[in-house]
Amino acid sequence: MKTQKAMIVAGVMSGTSADGVDVALVRITPTKDAAKPRLKLLSHTEFAYPKKLREAVLASMDAPAMSTAEFARLHWRLGEFYGDCITQAQEQSGIRAKLAGVHGQTIYHQGTVAKFLGEPLRCTLQIGEASEVSTRTGLPVVSDFRPADMVAGGQAAPLVPMFDRVFFAHAKRNRVLQNLGGIANMTAIPTGTDKLLAFDSGPASMVIDACMQQLFGKSYDRNGVTAKRGSVIHEVLINALKLPYFHLPAPKSCGREEFGKTYVERFIAACRQHNAKDEDVIATATALTAESILAAYRSIVWPFLGQNAPLAQSTDYIVAGGGAKNVTLMKMLRNGLEPLGVTVSTTDDFGVPSQAKEAMAFALLAWLRWHELPGNVPSATGATRPAILGRITLP
Repeated sequence: MKTQKAMIVAGVMSGTSADGVDVALVRITPTKDAAKPRLKLLSHTEFAYPKKLREAVLASMDAPAMSTAEFARLHWRLGEFYGDCITQAQEQSGIRAKLAGVHGQTIYHQGTVAKFLGEPLRCTLQIGEASEVSTRTGLPVVSDFRPADMVAGGQAAPLVPMFDRVFFAHAKRNRVLQNLGGIANMTAIPTGTDKLLAFDSGPASMVIDACMQQLFGKSYDRNGVTAKRGSVIHEVLINALKLPYFHLPAPKSCGREEFGKTYVERFIAACRQHNAKDEDVIATATALTAESILAAYRSIVWPFLGQNAPLAQSTDYIVAGGGAKNVTLMKMLRNGLEPLGVTVSTTDDFGVPSQAKEAMAFALLAWLRWHELPGNVPSATGATRPAILGRITLP
């Protein structure tokens, strides 16, 4: 399946926020270094989940809320939706892909070992039937990326660091890539080396969005305006930051299992004990995201980069994901990082729309799978070896 020619690949991503799908059409051109092709974004299209489909996706993450039959139907319905999104993206752009990489919707992710039926086990599950995608688009489809890393001893997350290395590594500047989706993922790439460190620091928009839904009936805090109106409840913030996950070493990964419905209910209840207004809850949730990221930067990333204050002058902190549009959150991050000499920007400044980055990453991972090349970064996931990620479904 190897080719020496440029290939246009459709990358499809739906993150833990479960708000919709991003489709990126990417031209990928081989170079002398097989693992580092050139990437050019040709088109990016966003598709919101229809209301009932999003409700079904969120219900699937809460097992008692969905029957086995409904779960199976959702798996196939998502495959149909992903296929239709790729078709529409191609029609709107006039660009035809040769391959698709579809991450699917994560329903459950357990990166660490727990006992099941008396035996130690790790597991991950992304749904969206690849055969439906392939049939509707006429394209070979790479899907189910995460299991291969997990059986190689990794946590199967994060997987975006391979893209970060290929696209953003710089010979003279340290780069820290921050994704603000449902979960906050960090990738630290020291200057002039292939070494990198990546991990999930905690929630990005997941807790904020859930609080907005419960308190305001809105899916997210547009531009961070609600948080801006509120006041941070510092007692709640301090206690929230004591959660053991925040103090684990990297690599580590998290999701709704740690910061989903149960966590949010407790968080809101803690805020209410301090007579918090609704906007104060949102301000505190936003501060939790910012402060957990900043704590991870100081305790994990900074030492890894081998920095002290003078060396920090050569570090770029580059943000992607929907959270990059949250003005209040971005201000909190700048206030914490710029005194360290860190330059804060977004991937838009580097030609990658903040919402397109993860879709581009899975276009790259699909291309690597098609060429039988590893797609994981063991230092990021904890895997014992490089692994070829994904399964190929032919039309």
